[in-house]
Amino acid sequence: MTADAASSSRAGDYQELVDELSELLGVPATLENRDFELIAFGAYDSEGDLDPSALDPVRARSILTRRSTAAVRTWFEGFGITRATGPVRIPPTPEAGVHRGRICLPVRHRGVVLGYVWLLESDPGPTEAQLAAAMEVTVRIGALLADEAQHGADLSRELRAVLTAERGWQGDMAVAALRTALGPRGDGPHAVVCVAPWPSADPDDAPSARTVPHTTALCTVPWGTTAQSLAVLVRLRSPEVRTPALAAAQRLLGEGVRAAGVGEPRTGLAELATSWQEASAAARAALAEPALGPVAQWSHIGPYRLLTSLPADTAHDPAVRPLLSPAHRELARTAEVYLDRAGQAGRTAAELGIHRQTLYYRLSRVEQLTGLDLDDGEDRLLLHMALKGARL
Repeated sequence: MTADAASSSRAGDYQELVDELSELLGVPATLENRDFELIAFGAYDSEGDLDPSALDPVRARSILTRRSTAAVRTWFEGFGITRATGPVRIPPTPEAGVHRGRICLPVRHRGVVLGYVWLLESDPGPTEAQLAAAMEVTVRIGALLADEAQHGADLSRELRAVLTAERGWQGDMAVAALRTALGPRGDGPHAVVCVAPWPSADPDDAPSARTVPHTTALCTVPWGTTAQSLAVLVRLRSPEVRTPALAAAQRLLGEGVRAAGVGEPRTGLAELATSWQEASAAARAALAEPALGPVAQWSHIGPYRLLTSLPADTAHDPAVRPLLSPAHRELARTAEVYLDRAGQAGRTAAELGIHRQTLYYRLSRVEQLTGLDLDDGEDRLLLHMALKGARL
């Protein structure tokens, strides 16, 4: 069975099991993974559930956005569902958006919680015998989730190897392993997305590919000396249509995750490492220059395509170093805006909100500090590159 067929089969299996639970218990069932990301929900609700006045905001949001908020997750976990081995009853709490009580059936595999089945309380509710039978169904769901998690971990490991391997035979072997793992999915066009900084290096904290549309695989990759980034391999319909990659990048932005970069699309897997370098450079550019982000494409970052390929200490040019001290931050900004505006004093003064004479004074101070001549093209180029590079 191909990787695509296996994924489609699992999705169908989840839906069948959730529908089986809904029919067995006579109430709507919803399946989420342990990160409260929606996997499947009952195909139909009772008449009361269709009444907008009775709609439960937490359940509605989960179905519409396919995930719950961190606050909702914390609130439900406070009832001990992560440790439970049987049904957990949760009372209605309207102030938390929970208008109807819940029954949570923890989904476990070999003692590890992998997800939750949620049931809306009803009158009369499921009997103890029905709940016991439902817990037997969750065992089958747990086995599916465990199999999917292992498959995702394998793909993450292979993708990380491709993106971090040295060029030559090591890179070729890594690409071959990923191609084997992906099967036919590896032959089409892909784009690589870099999301940075990513808050955790723990693979278990990375989202699953199923929850990010069009995503083939995800993995964490070192970002600098101490931080991490998230690499995302996104399937495209064609190299010209990059919307899925941009949507995946936007989907992954959030608390503590400030920027994302998208590399140039490639067909096949041989050039993924190059696409990753482009995506990383675009993410760095978006972090350095907010106007480019929060999602930046390699093809749109202009001079940063060159600047991001330079060594990290390039900005510490001895001539420009004095200008980069905190005491001269305003002078550095003035010089950068002046160079961005092609040396046009009127436009520069207007953007900075200062008088022209003030601008000329600041520019003369820049020349004194750096020893550079702003009437000389090469000196201006050096200063401009150093100022841009300093923010990378």
